[in-house]
Amino acid sequence: MDYKVLAQQTAQDILGYNQDTSGWKVVKSSKKITVSSKASKIFHGNLYRVEGIIPESTSKLSDFLYKPENRITWDKSLKVYNMIHKIDSDTFICHTITQSFAMGSISPRDFIDIVHLERFEGNAYVISSKSVEFPGYPPSSDYIRGYNHACGFVCSPLQDNPAHSKLVMFVQTEMRGKLSPSIIEATMPSNLVNLILNAKDGIKSHRAPPGRGCRHHCQPSLKKK
Repeated sequence: MDYKVLAQQTAQDILGYNQDTSGWKVVKSSKKITVSSKASKIFHGNLYRVEGIIPESTSKLSDFLYKPENRITWDKSLKVYNMIHKIDSDTFICHTITQSFAMGSISPRDFIDIVHLERFEGNAYVISSKSVEFPGYPPSSDYIRGYNHACGFVCSPLQDNPAHSKLVMFVQTEMRGKLSPSIIEATMPSNLVNLILNAKDGIKSHRAPPGRGCRHHCQPSLKKK
């Protein structure tokens, strides 16, 4: 499998979702964060769109969201987030184990995903992820192996305040197992709001070491739409 090609295609998929304005239904709005959904075209479930404003520049925000060493510090939905293979400075494969949800009615899942950072025109950054198979990490009896269809973040500067970013997240996850779709639909919107709030709190408390700024990770090669 050409992981890099898959990663770049997934980033394009996320950019396409971001440009798609039709068919979305608002399912939750809380603390200036809006969650919308519509039926996924890929699997029997929903594609979720989550929007919020983060008081940080797009380059710093995307770098913060992308780096694997940061994710476990702010994302309270995860108990494990390990990079297991680095493809290049802007692409890696990770193993993730989630916390349980909905008062334990949704047990932890694990995922193997390819994660990619790409910059597009307009100073927009896409952090995309998609589940893959990777040697040495088959499903285990300890966790149900979930599957992420194209998911990710889009970070773009606010037109009236470029120092702040509009953050849009897309999620279409197959939890698998024997879960009722109604349980997922009832719990997912609140979990997604909390994820954006966690990211907002995380970057607020994040401080770069003195003398070390955001270098290569902030400036992946510019790609046109």
